[in-house]
Amino acid sequence: MIGVRVMLEYFHPWPNSAGLYLAREKGWYSDAGLDVELVVHDPWRGDTLDHLLGKAVHFGLFPSNRLLVRRALGQPLRGIAAINHRGLESIQTLTDSGITRPRDLAGRRLALNPTPRGLAMVRHLVAADGGDPDAVIIVDSGVRELRPEELAAGAADASFGGYWAWEALMASPVGEERRVVWPVDDIGAPAYHSYLLGAHEDTLAADPELTRAFLAVTARGYLAAAQDPLSALQAYELATPYFPRELLAQSLQHIAPTWLHQGRWGEQRESLLQPYAQWLHEHQVLNDAHAWRGATTNAYLPETL
Repeated sequence: MIGVRVMLEYFHPWPNSAGLYLAREKGWYSDAGLDVELVVHDPWRGDTLDHLLGKAVHFGLFPSNRLLVRRALGQPLRGIAAINHRGLESIQTLTDSGITRPRDLAGRRLALNPTPRGLAMVRHLVAADGGDPDAVIIVDSGVRELRPEELAAGAADASFGGYWAWEALMASPVGEERRVVWPVDDIGAPAYHSYLLGAHEDTLAADPELTRAFLAVTARGYLAAAQDPLSALQAYELATPYFPRELLAQSLQHIAPTWLHQGRWGEQRESLLQPYAQWLHEHQVLNDAHAWRGATTNAYLPETL
């Protein structure tokens, strides 16, 4: 058996990694001679891309925008498969906030992690709706996304960043009828791959067959999970027993459609990468609009997905 370490994209496992967990639980990695260990990153040591750069893991999941920024800096990291084909973030508010559309955020307090890309996205969404992005009052919430009860308590008027397929589904003392969730794709965000799967270029060069074998099984896992999202539920109950079964099931069903494009898994699409890189460049997040070229490769994907 060949040991393979794979780093997930978040502080804890959540259903976006269902294909990996399902493939491992079904024994499909073992059948291919792979002993796959799924781990989360240590924030003290950086994100998944930092761990990939230091060769602490073989493969990892990460936001596409972060890969592009690192490629523009000359770092030898590359995307090898797409996990999602749409954005996962959302703006969340409450019905009694008086905020009924993105332009209403002008003059209101919006809580978010004020990264260059996060700020650019908020400005874009407000401006696209005819609002004044300079009038939005930014509340720095760090790496946390404010909960509905925190909004109700007056911490801010709205929040940006929480995923419509995860945090927005979590139970809250604030009733469902009072909660408002706008996926960014529905309110004017540019199209993009939310997460990619990738590796250090040295890993790809040293053992291309390992990469192909790993992706072949991973594709099988994601295709199976997309067809029957609840088939991965048992694996998550073992990996994240502190999350309610109902939340995991609902999240699996919400996130599954984002994994495939025209029935295929894994293809990193130029039609998403190029315009997104241009958008990041125009908003001064990315210093090279052409950084997407060579940042990804579909060469290791199985021919039949």
